Amino acid sequence: MDSLTHIVLGASIGEAIAGKRLGKKALVIGAIANSFPDIDIVASFWLPLTKDLLAHRGFTHSLSFVFLSAPVLGYICFRLFRKDNLSWQRWAGFWLLQLFIHIFLDAFNTYGTAWFEPFSHYRVSFNSMFVADPLFTIWPAIAAIALALMPVASRKRLKVASIALIMSSVYLIIGLTNKTSIDRVAKKQLHNNGFNTEQYFSTPTPLNNMLWYIVAKTDSGFQIGYRSVMDNGGSIHFRYTPQNANLLQQSAYPDDVKRLIRFSQGFYTASMWHDTLVFNNLRFGEVNGWADTMPQCVFYYFTDIPEANNLVVQRGRFAKWNAETFKAFLTRISGQ
Repeated sequence: MDSLTHIVLGASIGEAIAGKRLGKKALVIGAIANSFPDIDIVASFWLPLTKDLLAHRGFTHSLSFVFLSAPVLGYICFRLFRKDNLSWQRWAGFWLLQLFIHIFLDAFNTYGTAWFEPFSHYRVSFNSMFVADPLFTIWPAIAAIALALMPVASRKRLKVASIALIMSSVYLIIGLTNKTSIDRVAKKQLHNNGFNTEQYFSTPTPLNNMLWYIVAKTDSGFQIGYRSVMDNGGSIHFRYTPQNANLLQQSAYPDDVKRLIRFSQGFYTASMWHDTLVFNNLRFGEVNGWADTMPQCVFYYFTDIPEANNLVVQRGRFAKWNAETFKAFLTRISGQ
């Protein structure tokens, strides 16, 4: 999830579990604790981009890291805040819960979270929430602001934090419910069309969990479609996209290509932009794919120009968006 979500969620959780003992310090320490696994961004200062893509949400987002670091971080807080009379065990539990919630929440979007490092490179991804979703974040954000302003002695503090956490949890469940509904319809149609759904995924389009992006692998490429929870019957229009994997044999950086393929979990295509070989990771969606007949992937990597790939995951996410595009996006979400 985005940094703001981890900050406000961590603050709300901090208040809920330690506000009575720590006062408003629980908000600050909670925000830091819930954000702590993202310390792996430090690696980006010296790692090549393709290695950095795999390092992010790697070991610092694993269960091993959570269980190894929580006692250490808890002991540090125990020593720093001895006057608050919170035991070392309670501090360790505080960090354990915050770190676990961070890696658990990150698994809901498409990037994937390496829960089982260093024993397995498998990445957990539920694909049920966009990396930044205002309707999830708004509740802990409101709570964090309110708690920062409310008197420490107020009896309503725990209630405010609890309501925010419940509302966000309900939204997670709604997302999973919507995904189940979309997958049932999409897989049925793909099966009826003669396509295998063993290599398949669906994930929300930006900032919502109503309009879904659907990808199914075929022998030579992918079937790609969109469906809104608000669509009233009708079939999904699937568009075929060839994989063109053989093009990647031309790359001057084969090790980078191998890492990109691993990062994509097999959902990728290759294409030529004039004389430039491009790797497209389908897992991050398409730019206006619900409206554009020939959309560009959000994640694209120039395989032979490594220095031209800064911010590779983010650079296409909202490209070409304007007021008209956003209006069309809302119209499509509504099922029209």
